[in-house]
Amino acid sequence: MYRLYIANKNYSSWSLRPWALMRGQGIAFTERQVPFGNLPGQPDFSSFSPTSSVPVLVDDDLTVWDSLAIIEYLAERHQGVWPDDAAARAWARSAAAEMHSSFRNLRNICGMSCGVRVRLKDRPAGLEAEIARIGELWNQGLERFGGPFLAGDRFTAVDAFFAPVIFRAQTYALDFGGRANDYVALMLEQPAMREWYEAALAETWRDPPHEEEVLAAGTITLDLRAN
Repeated sequence: MYRLYIANKNYSSWSLRPWALMRGQGIAFTERQVPFGNLPGQPDFSSFSPTSSVPVLVDDDLTVWDSLAIIEYLAERHQGVWPDDAAARAWARSAAAEMHSSFRNLRNICGMSCGVRVRLKDRPAGLEAEIARIGELWNQGLERFGGPFLAGDRFTAVDAFFAPVIFRAQTYALDFGGRANDYVALMLEQPAMREWYEAALAETWRDPPHEEEVLAAGTITLDLRAN
């Protein structure tokens, strides 16, 4: 069985991508959670990851790292990771690649922290442009392929790639416009997303760099996490 190494569910946006895909598509795996911060009794990331980062997928004696590589590895072994339709598949791969390599303002200003709600101090032009671009992209996919997911009627890898943005939308009250906001609501109710979110709320450990990132972005108006 696959082993998937992830970090804190409250913070680890990169870990969420393959986790949500595998859970959402019923691909069996064993979860190995290693929190940020080198807690006592926990392995160092370098003991299982060539880059000392997560996520990492282990399949017998084979190690696959980076969320994009993991999802492509799974796509070679499981039906339905990407859409069946060639046009939808090409669009989904393009959108996922754009998410993987772009949107630096969103990543840097709106760090993923599932269990809090934050009022942003500032919304610079670069952030607003990226929110608009994601809205444009999501509405394009929903219109072109019929929804309710980005590339059609099934949850696929492109939805998994944008799953961290869904939690950011909830945390920072981001508005993507049009059908994209309905898509956010739909994704938040997916069983895999609910499972991840509930586990994130139950986590009691805090990683100072991630906490500081959120405080730099704005004011925490609500903290739903366990103490």
